[in-house]
Amino acid sequence: MTARRTRTARKTKRATRAEQAEKYALYEAAVQEPADEVRLIQRVFKRHHGRPARLLREDFCGTAALSCAWVRSHHENLAWGIDIDPEPLEWSRSHNVSALGPRRADRLTLVEGDVLDARHRRVDVTAAYNFSYLVFRERPQLLRYFRKVHSGLARAGLFMMDLYGGPDAQAALSERSEIEGFDYVWEQARFDPVHQRALNYIHFEFPDGSSLERAFTYDWRLWGLPELRDLLHEAGFRRTEVLWEGCDPGSEEGNGVYRPVESADDDPAWIVYLVAVK
Repeated sequence: MTARRTRTARKTKRATRAEQAEKYALYEAAVQEPADEVRLIQRVFKRHHGRPARLLREDFCGTAALSCAWVRSHHENLAWGIDIDPEPLEWSRSHNVSALGPRRADRLTLVEGDVLDARHRRVDVTAAYNFSYLVFRERPQLLRYFRKVHSGLARAGLFMMDLYGGPDAQAALSERSEIEGFDYVWEQARFDPVHQRALNYIHFEFPDGSSLERAFTYDWRLWGLPELRDLLHEAGFRRTEVLWEGCDPGSEEGNGVYRPVESADDDPAWIVYLVAVK
């Protein structure tokens, strides 16, 4: 009698939203807009070189969302996505690349390896987005990377990066953004001004109260724009420019339109694109 009551009362525990979640899908939904990035790259490349770009290398590609959007955007586009971590590459093959279909997938090559060592044909554009190159915390290492990028570009080539900064970038803080179905939390856990070293985390929180804590961890050196531009010129690039986001006059919020600037007003928190022209 007692045993029968125990079996009847036993309930199956339901998995939480966090236990069911795929962190790479959440990351893409929260921080990436690859189709917009492709359009920006093409606009900047055409302005400098007078033609569309066709060959892209995506460094630190993770799930290769940009590379997939690149080959999807034109039937002549080819892409190489390079990342040292096999886990996001495998997730990309199972989700992003498989969704391309065989003809588009044939124009995308995923490479598991160090961006400092990867070999491929010369490309029109190399992109290092999501601040990924900040893993290079020593000047000689970053200069070596920039020289590697320069040597891997065609004669009329372009290198595009993004960078964040401003006083808020050097403070311990958390920012929450509501995404459909979950909250994205960016935590700046620690900043060391002596070494410009930043320790940041990404967390995901769900309506059922569950969360993915420290789904992603970043240990970076927060380089400044003048430092990066000096290094790019030293690496052989003939010109650099900063693309600054415009503001909506009504709300003073960013309008998503990035244009070259020679200077900018003080801003507590900014994100820019840094372009290097070969």
